[in-house]
Amino acid sequence: MNLSIVIPLLNEEASLEELFSRIDNVCNTSGLSYEIWFVDDGSTDLSWSIIENMRVQHPQIHGIKFSRNYGKSQALHAAFERANGEVVITMDADLQDFPEEIPELYKMVIEDNYDIVSGWKKKRFDNVMTKNVPSKLFNAAARKVSGVYLHDFNCGLKAYKKQVVKSIDVYGDMHRYIPVLAANAGFRRITEKEVQHQARPYGTSKFGTERFIRGFLDLVTLWFVSRFGGRPMHFFGAVGTVMFIVGFLSALWLGASKLIDVARGIYGHLITNNPWFYIALTMMIMGTLLFIAGFLGEMIIRTNREHKNYNIDEVI
Repeated sequence: MNLSIVIPLLNEEASLEELFSRIDNVCNTSGLSYEIWFVDDGSTDLSWSIIENMRVQHPQIHGIKFSRNYGKSQALHAAFERANGEVVITMDADLQDFPEEIPELYKMVIEDNYDIVSGWKKKRFDNVMTKNVPSKLFNAAARKVSGVYLHDFNCGLKAYKKQVVKSIDVYGDMHRYIPVLAANAGFRRITEKEVQHQARPYGTSKFGTERFIRGFLDLVTLWFVSRFGGRPMHFFGAVGTVMFIVGFLSALWLGASKLIDVARGIYGHLITNNPWFYIALTMMIMGTLLFIAGFLGEMIIRTNREHKNYNIDEVI
């Protein structure tokens, strides 16, 4: 099978039939065999019923229904596990992404041998102050921190080699950082393609400005995990050891100073009256705790088994 098209959705009943019709027309015209995985992330409208009805007439349509809203990353994870196409394309269900981009994305992965082709919405039709400006700032920060130079991390329209989606674990709100996760896993052939974008014709956006705050926090998490996720002792252990040594040397200096004073016949100077005593004690305690945190992190990594943090009601 050439293509697996993964479409997470939440309350998109008005756009699903038109979206499928355009995808079907594009793929048939280009001679591409395909399957579609719609992932209903807890919709409260008729989205799932529409997917079921379309499935009756079009066996290339598949659906996954979550018991409640878990988020886009979980929706992608569930579909990635089941995708069979040699190229996996993700796109949003709101018709802001153009299905007509699919053949060129597929060609860039197959013929140009890219691991990931990320869409770039160079000309956007969103609110300037609440989306466009924050998005530019967020993408600039993401490029700087991650070392993956894409203009638009948030674009839902992306194409992946099958090996990529089978090799990475998408969790939390990490869907926007899949190229970074892939690069950390060794898939370095990443590029971008300028894609068309249009204003949402139906419904309302499911993401507010708070997504940029969460995105920044996720970026910090990704930076830390990519460097120390497999070896937490290298971070916590090192910092804890340095703090303990500094605290211990400070305490040793205080003790030596006290002994020198006693040898000189100077009495009455209590160590506990010196602020450095409490600084040294605190640093020793914190250093010990950080070292223990690193050790426990190593133990958790070696014993933990990943589990799905979502519940599937139905798969068709």
